Amino acid sequence: MLNLDLTDRICVITGATGDLGRVMVRTLAACGADIAIVYLRNADKAAELEREVRALGRRALTVQADVTDEAAVLRLRDAVVAGLGHADVIVNNAVIQYQWVSVLDQSAADFEGQFRSSVLHNVFMAKAFVPAMVERKRGRVIGISSECAMQNHPGQSAYVSGKRGMDGALRVLAREIGPHGITVNQVAPGYTVSDRDRAKGTEVMTGYSDSVPLRRRGTDQEIANAVAFLASDLAAFITGMYLPVCGGHVMPTI
Repeated sequence: MLNLDLTDRICVITGATGDLGRVMVRTLAACGADIAIVYLRNADKAAELEREVRALGRRALTVQADVTDEAAVLRLRDAVVAGLGHADVIVNNAVIQYQWVSVLDQSAADFEGQFRSSVLHNVFMAKAFVPAMVERKRGRVIGISSECAMQNHPGQSAYVSGKRGMDGALRVLAREIGPHGITVNQVAPGYTVSDRDRAKGTEVMTGYSDSVPLRRRGTDQEIANAVAFLASDLAAFITGMYLPVCGGHVMPTI
């Protein structure tokens, strides 16, 4: 029987207290991983997640870090190594979303901020954690992208430019570190149902779902399942992938 077994793998998840991040934390821990819970401001939620991971019998560590700052990411790495050991998996999930307005109205600062949270975030995490993976000849780098990177809808310019830049950096990284047995992939969610929707009763969005081949929104758990798969040995021969998890709302073509 196939098994998503991450037993004793050390996974670092940025943006871990967010709607998607917290489900990734629980899912990877349930698969047996030890988790570094990286947060920017929500220390209370990080502490709550740490307790949940420990209740599953896994080790957990909470670390505050601004992933747009290289020095902060290097301090994050040092904290993870000291508290858990060298990372086997990094999940680059944190992102800043700015107001969605036209290209002509979006400020330069928004584009710069999006570049830092999408592109430099992934670059800094790679610089911090990949060298140890290279030494050990194994590892997983997983970036969380978006279906928006393919849609290019009006108002999405800053967000899309950041995600498309992230795509380029990670595909190059996949080619550079593949010879060392390390995979680099992206998961691209669509408009995903989260606990926020469940609390508000907004899980169903007919206007959006009507354009999705599977006629529904995906769930946070379905995104986390894809991340767990790519983190596992079952995905050992998959790299350089942009994987939409959006019910076919976007379909990369050959």
